[in-house]
Amino acid sequence: MKIILNTSTFFCEAKTFVTIGTFDGVHFGHQKIIERVVSEAKIAQKKSVALTFFPHPRMVLQKDSSVKLINTIDERSALLEKTGLDYLIIHPFSKEFSRMTALEFVKDILVNQLNISKLIIGYDHHFGKNREGNINQLTEYSDLYDFKLTEIPAQDIDEVFVSSTKIRNALNAGDLKTANHYLRYFFMLSGTVVNGEKLGGKIGYPTANIHIEETYKLIPKNGVYVVRSYFENNAVFGMMNIGNRPTIDGNYQTIEVHFFDFNQNLYGKKITAELLFFLRDEQKFDSIELLVNQLKKDEQNAKIYLQNNL
Repeated sequence: MKIILNTSTFFCEAKTFVTIGTFDGVHFGHQKIIERVVSEAKIAQKKSVALTFFPHPRMVLQKDSSVKLINTIDERSALLEKTGLDYLIIHPFSKEFSRMTALEFVKDILVNQLNISKLIIGYDHHFGKNREGNINQLTEYSDLYDFKLTEIPAQDIDEVFVSSTKIRNALNAGDLKTANHYLRYFFMLSGTVVNGEKLGGKIGYPTANIHIEETYKLIPKNGVYVVRSYFENNAVFGMMNIGNRPTIDGNYQTIEVHFFDFNQNLYGKKITAELLFFLRDEQKFDSIELLVNQLKKDEQNAKIYLQNNL
C-alpha cells in the first residue's frame, strides 16, 4: 500500500475504485466497505483507494480539543494497510478545504485527481461544504462525470450499524469486550517508554511508563487491563494500569505496563500494547503492602485469563 499525503500529488494511470471517510477505529463497518472496494477493484483490474483526512474535521472547524479518536493517524494507517488497499490518501483537512462544495469535491478531487471509475461509500455518507453532499447529489454527479456509485446499506454492514461513537462509549465505560467485538481487533495504545518514579521496581512490579504524544488519542477508563505487546515478533503479555495512582496520592494520569517474565530495557522505545481484557477498576489502598497484595491477585487473574482465552 502506498501512502499519499495530498490528493494533488496522487497519480495513477489506471482508473480507481474509491471509498471516503475518517475511518476512525477502522472498525467492522469500515472493514466491510474497504474489503468490497479492494475485491471489486481487483476483479475490474482497477486500483483501490481510501481517501481519509487529518486532522479530524472537528479539530479544525470547532477547534475542539476534546475530540478523542480511537486511533492515532499512524495506527489508522497500519490498520488500513492490512486490508490490501493499493493506495491510502491522507489529505490535510483545513478550513479552506472544508469550503469546497460537493460539486467541486467530486469534479476536482475524485474525477480530476483520483481518476475515479467507481465510488463505494457507507450508509448515510455526507461530504462537502456544510456536509451538503449526500447520496442524491452523488447519484447526479456520477451520471454527469461517468463513474459508478454504490452505497452499502447499514444492514449489509452489520445488524447493529457500527459507529465509532459506540466504540468510544464502550471504551470510556471500560467495556472492552464490546469495543473489541466491533473493532474486530484489540484496541491498542502506542507510545514511547519514558522514565517514571520507579516505584514499581521497588515493590517487585517494574513497569514501562508509556507516554502518548497524540493528545487526541482516546484513553479508556481508568483501571487494570490484561495486555499484549510484540518485541522482535514475539508476543509478551502483561498487565497495564491506567490511572492517577491514588494509593501514592498521584495527581496526574499515567499508563504503566508490567510485562510478565520480561526484563529488556525499553526506555526510549516506541511500543504498542493491545488491551485484551479489563480486570478491575482503579482502587486506592491504605498501604503499599495492600497494593502489592492486590497486584499479586491481578497477575494471577491475568494469567488465568490468558490460559483460558489465548
